[in-house]
Amino acid sequence: MTNLIDKAVDIKGKKYVLVSDRVLAFNEEYPKGSIKTELVSEPSDKHIIVKAIITPDTTTPERQFTGYAQEVIGEGYINKTSALENAETSAVGRALAMMGIGVIHSIASVDEINKATNKINEPF
Repeated sequence: MTNLIDKAVDIKGKKYVLVSDRVLAFNEEYPKGSIKTELVSEPSDKHIIVKAIITPDTTTPERQFTGYAQEVIGEGYINKTSALENAETSAVGRALAMMGIGVIHSIASVDEINKATNKINEPF
């Protein structure tokens, strides 16, 4: 598999592999693989929940890795216009991380790290 450590970026002092690089590595390494996403929440909900399922080899579909992500429409700059897309990307990133692709320090996404940091810095 492509050495993803070389592609890692620094986020708050930790190395992180972008989801786009994880997807490219997955597609290169697993040509019989599949990445599927599903909207779990209702389309009209303010909270967008997406589920991603990674199947490394569709000839053995029982081996799957799942990731979920939730975004709130209007919360933060990206989610003002692209909450669904953001949630889908995060869910795929988490599912690939569950498979071990692109994991260096943790499974948390850049968005999760930023959200957690922002929550810590918010006044009560």
